[in-house]
Amino acid sequence: MTPLRPLSRDEVRGIDARAADELGLPTLVLMENAGRGAAECLRVAAGPDARRVLILCGPGNNGGDGAVVARHLDAWRWPVQVRWTVPADRLRGDPAAQHTILDRSGFDQRPLADADDLAASLSWADWVVDGLLGTGLTREVEGSLRAVIEAVNASGKPVLALDLPSGLDCDTGQPLGVAIRARLTTSFVARKRGFDAPGAADWTGTVQVVEIGVPGLLLDPFRSRI
Repeated sequence: MTPLRPLSRDEVRGIDARAADELGLPTLVLMENAGRGAAECLRVAAGPDARRVLILCGPGNNGGDGAVVARHLDAWRWPVQVRWTVPADRLRGDPAAQHTILDRSGFDQRPLADADDLAASLSWADWVVDGLLGTGLTREVEGSLRAVIEAVNASGKPVLALDLPSGLDCDTGQPLGVAIRARLTTSFVARKRGFDAPGAADWTGTVQVVEIGVPGLLLDPFRSRI
């Protein structure tokens, strides 16, 4: 099978939209497949012993992916903490649904309270999962979110980034002010265009593509031509 070429921000978003609008493929299904695939990648990367994992979730679909990762790690009896960057009442759509599932399942999840709260969770964790920001980011990261990313990088803990490191521009591969430095990036559907830019590997670490169940009908136009 001819592999997919790297995708731009607009191409990724277009595939997701067509899958939902034209094919009726529920976005929750794609989120489930993405999170499960990322959890499997982390299980291999972390080794055979259970690891304590801090999962940082933003309000968008990247945060929803992180919640799915949490559920699968928990099923394997890995200790997990989930910290959201916004209160639950600010979540909408699929991320809100994922938060509800974790809440009813008794997960250790809550909004980040302050810098001390984050520091305690980072100290506890062996791995961090970055579900803060997705491919749609086009402006510089500022404020409390910038502080979170800087704290994660300063902690020295290994990071699994979901789809791309938060703060990295999908198309250019350059940090938008600041970006997560990941050891491993699970890129959903295909590599992102910016990953091949000079220096981008310093942020992405090893990139592993995770297939999430998008039908070939939507993917064939993006296959590499040799």
